[in-house]
Amino acid sequence: MATVAAGAAGYRRSMAEIDGVVQEWIDEDLERRPVAASELGVPGHDGELGDFSSAGFEDRAAQDRRWAARLDGLIAGGVGPDQQIDLTLLLSELAGRAVLQEWQDWRRDPSIYLNPCTGGVHSLFQHRLRPETELTAAAVARLHQVPGVVAAAQANLDPSVAPALLVRRGRDAAHAGAVYFRDLLPGSVDDPQLKADLASAGAGAAAALDDLAVHLDGLAERARGEWALGENRYSALLRQREMLGYGAAELHARGLVAWDDLDAEMTELASRVDPGGGGWRQVVESLSAEHPDTPEAMRAAYERSCRDARAFLVERNLVTLPDGERCLVEPSPLFQRPLLAVASYSSPPAFSTSRTGTFYVPYPPEGTSAEQLQERLADNSFHSIPTTSVHEAYPGHHWQLTWANSTPRPLRKVIWTSYFVEGWALYAEKMMREQGFFGDPRQELCHLGGRIFRAARVVVDTALHTGDMTVEDAVTFMATKAGLTDAVARAEVERYCSWPTQAPSYLTGSLEIERMRDRWFEERRGDLRQFHDTIAAAPGMPLALTERACFGA
Repeated sequence: MATVAAGAAGYRRSMAEIDGVVQEWIDEDLERRPVAASELGVPGHDGELGDFSSAGFEDRAAQDRRWAARLDGLIAGGVGPDQQIDLTLLLSELAGRAVLQEWQDWRRDPSIYLNPCTGGVHSLFQHRLRPETELTAAAVARLHQVPGVVAAAQANLDPSVAPALLVRRGRDAAHAGAVYFRDLLPGSVDDPQLKADLASAGAGAAAALDDLAVHLDGLAERARGEWALGENRYSALLRQREMLGYGAAELHARGLVAWDDLDAEMTELASRVDPGGGGWRQVVESLSAEHPDTPEAMRAAYERSCRDARAFLVERNLVTLPDGERCLVEPSPLFQRPLLAVASYSSPPAFSTSRTGTFYVPYPPEGTSAEQLQERLADNSFHSIPTTSVHEAYPGHHWQLTWANSTPRPLRKVIWTSYFVEGWALYAEKMMREQGFFGDPRQELCHLGGRIFRAARVVVDTALHTGDMTVEDAVTFMATKAGLTDAVARAEVERYCSWPTQAPSYLTGSLEIERMRDRWFEERRGDLRQFHDTIAAAPGMPLALTERACFGA
């Protein structure tokens, strides 16, 4: 018995040691990524933007390599299942970073510099975890650092490797960020002195972004780089970071099969919705004519639909709602509007006690023409709003992420993948259809339209980054195969160019979660609510690790 007791004590000590190593990595990583720390609700970093010099990027790459070597020696040891999962999760994250570090995205993409500047200030006031005086002081400190980040961007971005497409996206984002800092940010607080402090610091940051926009406009003329990641790197991200058992070619083939299946289902359903409609594209397009007439009317419609979806979950006992959760439905931030034409969600900081998230409705960017405004509104028809509300709010992102914030494993709050998070949200859409939430076949058709859009994303993203499609090919494919307007199709494709492997995550993740649900019921582990509560608490790991956490193998 003494030997058993001693062995158990050693095992517990080993688990504690591994937890300590993982916490050491978290602390070091967030020190290097202060904006991410703020977004997670980790105190002590709110006044910093980070080091964006070339030496800073190279130092982070070297530290990641040292950590990978250290962790690789630990994972073979006899540790508990939670520790084994955490070590594997961390190694998958470092493997993904290594692929992108070799690609040197910091020499190619202005968003590497712009996102922390605008997002780092906006997130402080979005979550409001501290008094306004402290938030303003932190925001002012970050605003004063923006010119330094801009100088680093101008020094690091290299026209020989930077692609013109990403540079022009960065120029547009710099313009929008300048407007945010100069005109909108002071309205984040009520006190006149705090407003003045933000206005003064914001003016300096805006001037720096204006200078960057001019620089990027000139850089775009000289940019000769490539945005396509290439099949080897793309497949490495799928296999190593996402822990999928296949690469780009198989993922592309899966997307084509899924598109064909959905096309057949939508063709049959469209014939019932409108027998003379001429096919699902035409029927969906006709349904898009029934849309809110202003951005504010669109926001109000989304808010009503979110309330309906939440009530449906309670009525059907489909999930356990976290205590105190709340989902705000607000216009998208101005600086985000040129870059994102679809709805989005911002979760409460994972290390905070807040359970309030924000569903951002896709408002048009400044300067949108009347014709483009109608196209944007048409992409948010009354028949499509329910499925988007499910995806972004209940039981999609808002429910899953607020529920997952209760995980006792800190690393799983820091590292997450869209293959689970977006996969869950698309699974939520399908599950709510199965449960009868979309009571009108027109809503069902728009739901399937969203799903075939995700299948088209799989096809296009893989083809773009392996060189099998040009941007124009991809825009045409998304417009004809996914039923998007030309404006939205182009915005979508440019997003794929800047964020390789993310676009396929929705459908890929949903299909994997559906497979896990089948396994859950085959093994008779509980009812649907128990499955949802268990898998969503994982909370956003690569799908192979999610399955291991849920099933133990």
